[in-house]
Amino acid sequence: MISFCHEKDEISFYQESQLKQGHTIYELQKRGKTESVYSTDEVALWQLNLLNGCIHVSGSEESDSCTMQRSGGIVGNSGQPWVLRRVRLTWLSFMLFFILVFFPLIAHYYLTTIDEAGGPDKRIFGPRPGGELCEAKHVQDLCRIRESVSEELLQLEAKRQELNGEIARLNLRIEACKRSIDSAKQDLLQLKNVISQTEHSYKELMAQNQPKLSLPVRLLPDKDDPGYPPPKSVQNCRLHTCFDYARCPLTSGFPVYVYDTGSYPWGGKLDPLVKQAFASSIKSSVYVTDNPNIACLYIVLVGEIHESPSSPPASPLDLEKQLKALPYWRLDGHNHLLVHLSRKSLTQNFLYNVSTGRAAVAQSTFFENQFREGFDMVVSPLVHALSEPNFLEVPPQVPVKRKYLFTFQGEKVESLRSSLLEAPPQSFEEEMEGDPPADYDDRIIGTLKAVQDSHLDQVLVEFTCKNQPKLSLPTEWALCGEREDRLEVLNVSTFALVISPGDVQLVASAGCSMRLFEALEVGAIPVVLGDHSKLPYHHLIRWSEAVIMVPKPRITELHFLLRSISDNDLLAMRRQGRFLWETYFSTSESIFSTILASVRTSIQIPAAPIREEPAQEIPHKAGKLAGTDANMADNGDLDLGPVEVEPPYASPRFLRNFTYTAADVYRTWNRAPGPFHLFPHTPLDPVLPSEAKFLGSGTGFRPIGGGSGGSGKEFQAALGGNVPREQFTVVMLTYEREEVLMNSLERLNGLPYLNKVVVVWNSPKPPSDDLLWPDIGLPIVVVHTEKNSLNNRFLPWDAVETEAILSIDDDAHLRHDEIMFGFRVWREARDRIVGFPGRFHAWDVNHQSWLYNSNYSCELSMVLTGAAFFHKYYAYLYSYVMPQAIRDMVDEYINCEDIAMNFLVSHITRKPPIKVTSRWTFRCPGCPQALSHDDSHFHERHKCINFFVKVYGYMPLLYTQFRVDSVLFKTRLPHDKTKCFKFI
Repeated sequence: MISFCHEKDEISFYQESQLKQGHTIYELQKRGKTESVYSTDEVALWQLNLLNGCIHVSGSEESDSCTMQRSGGIVGNSGQPWVLRRVRLTWLSFMLFFILVFFPLIAHYYLTTIDEAGGPDKRIFGPRPGGELCEAKHVQDLCRIRESVSEELLQLEAKRQELNGEIARLNLRIEACKRSIDSAKQDLLQLKNVISQTEHSYKELMAQNQPKLSLPVRLLPDKDDPGYPPPKSVQNCRLHTCFDYARCPLTSGFPVYVYDTGSYPWGGKLDPLVKQAFASSIKSSVYVTDNPNIACLYIVLVGEIHESPSSPPASPLDLEKQLKALPYWRLDGHNHLLVHLSRKSLTQNFLYNVSTGRAAVAQSTFFENQFREGFDMVVSPLVHALSEPNFLEVPPQVPVKRKYLFTFQGEKVESLRSSLLEAPPQSFEEEMEGDPPADYDDRIIGTLKAVQDSHLDQVLVEFTCKNQPKLSLPTEWALCGEREDRLEVLNVSTFALVISPGDVQLVASAGCSMRLFEALEVGAIPVVLGDHSKLPYHHLIRWSEAVIMVPKPRITELHFLLRSISDNDLLAMRRQGRFLWETYFSTSESIFSTILASVRTSIQIPAAPIREEPAQEIPHKAGKLAGTDANMADNGDLDLGPVEVEPPYASPRFLRNFTYTAADVYRTWNRAPGPFHLFPHTPLDPVLPSEAKFLGSGTGFRPIGGGSGGSGKEFQAALGGNVPREQFTVVMLTYEREEVLMNSLERLNGLPYLNKVVVVWNSPKPPSDDLLWPDIGLPIVVVHTEKNSLNNRFLPWDAVETEAILSIDDDAHLRHDEIMFGFRVWREARDRIVGFPGRFHAWDVNHQSWLYNSNYSCELSMVLTGAAFFHKYYAYLYSYVMPQAIRDMVDEYINCEDIAMNFLVSHITRKPPIKVTSRWTFRCPGCPQALSHDDSHFHERHKCINFFVKVYGYMPLLYTQFRVDSVLFKTRLPHDKTKCFKFI
């Protein structure tokens, strides 16, 4: 017999449906043993006993209590069998509900109480002390099972962590292998592209009809070169007869040797100021050499002689002997230039009647029988010997019309009295019928006085000096008063009359040159009366763009002529005169450089290459490969570049070295910045006609569809346009915003036609050592700067090898399609700024000045260089040609560098910038504070604009009322055609 008391949780009941069928098998499972099978009535009785807490399963005898209960049940059952069955089922249902609902709750509460009593450091199923819970034997067995399972779980957890670590290591190796594979694929693709481009270039070279030339071998001249036989007459000297070209090869670099003023006898008699200004100019010249054996040109300073009663000037014969005694004169003085710089209106022409052999003469005063056209040169007087002109004191170029229509102050003693006593002038018809006057100066005096007395216009003419007039040559009009007094009158004059000497044999004089340059300095348009005068560098400078030349017989029509000139032409002439004065005549250095440039241009030697800023690269390490943001590069189903990605390709350099001196002389001399620098490339180079690229001149061209054109797909596969293939360089200025910078660099990944990225590190602190730079598949050059200056953005870094520069702020957000569209637009307008954020200059009526405005407007005049394309040519001009005062103000305010660049480009081209697309610079949210967020930012920009206007003398900015969108923008297309850009 096996007896169990009060152990209901270890007894299993089977389904109630088996009881209703009349036979049910009850298995009592105690440690895996089955005891007996009972009938239906016995099972029901056993259930009732179970409710009383006692079960007796026996084959022989029963306990008394159990027996009594069974007997009572039987008796009751015999009386009411169906009631008993109903009661049994009710109690059975109740017990099942109790067991299934309350027992789990009680067990959960019991285990939770035990766990809390054990302390917070013990888990529910963790190991516990043996005497705490396992008071009963079966509970101890469960505890042992739980401890065993817990240990197994801990072992499995440790194994799982070990496997996870191994999986992580394998994943890292897989990622490394993937990167290696991607890098190898990229290298393979680049090699394929290089091979393809090389094959294409080879085919182009084979097809073109212009072979590549190597530089000619330079032949050094013989030290004891005896020279050529002298010409029959000194007056017959020209460059081809009196200049030895063998000493000046095209690739020589134009070395110039300057004689020391102490090496010849009259050197001690030179004007001290002239000597000092000349010496300082020599030091700054890149052409001057100390080796006379390789020199192309030899310069001798011969004047101005300091007048002294104790030391009279040498006679012509003695001067000839002294010239021939120069160590490198070589019998005839070939390749020598005798320079005479004047500081006075009456200058000594002591080279008159002196045989200079084959040496050229450069001075301000020439007589006709002395001047050798095409060999000698008329130079400007030395107005500013040592002092630099103050550009801020120069009067503005507007208003166009000033107080006086024209002015003249001068005195001509030998003809003044007869002119004043002469009768009123005849009419023009009477003058044409009669004999021409012997001296037109007398007619000029009478006519100008008549215009002044008519009061039709306010003019100022004075033919008698209030003070003693300056000394002058015979028949030349003497200057009146001091220079400051003359400039004060010219400041309020629209035109300034310059009357050439009455002696037609005097083709150039220092007095007339001083009148000319004083007028140019203050913006009075010179009117030269007399067409026989030769102005300085007349063979190179197109004086008709800045000076009005009127023959003396037209003096009676002068008033009508001056009144007929429009304001547009007046301002153009005034601006050109300002350019000529600043570039060629304003300082002693510019005068000396102009003399050398004139000789160099005449013998067709190009200028020295302009200096590039060496980039001091900061070492940095690249990190992971940068991804491509789909939002930055999305263009629908079209690629933004060719299928074969081109490797970095530098723009060709110095292709027009000798063109500037052979075919482009007048534009070089009469347009900024002048002839003093040789640029690697300019935006003004001529463009080939469309058919040339298919008929022998197609090197580098990538026509769309091979020349047949096309829509979006063909358009994106080639650059097309009117110029050969090229790429652009991103120049990004940054200051201690490393995270912002890294994000901006990552956004450039996958950008077509990008050559490299130049990061201008404007902070004195270097980048962090642990900073990982993104790998965008192209070089990233980090440039160290000497100081924190916004001007560093526009330095012509030698690391920039392309003509196109995309200047972009480190916090600017631009899509790839926007950048590509801007690049394509710039290729068609290379001389202008092409970009995204537009601004304009507004007139302040109350203060009569200019304001910087960023409000919405239908006009704009500036495109900010925080996101804009421009030509590298303008970086040279900004850094080395633009007035230093502008760069100083940018450094003072740490502002306005973008305005300065817009001023410069508009001043050079006289064109407004171009804005592309409707979007503009998007600033990144959460970036550190930018300079433009300061309240004083706009006030400083107001000041900058007005200051720049003073420096330039006028407002160079021009308005534009349109922006540029792609050709097929908003155009309905057939289903088989695609647009050029998805969103532009």
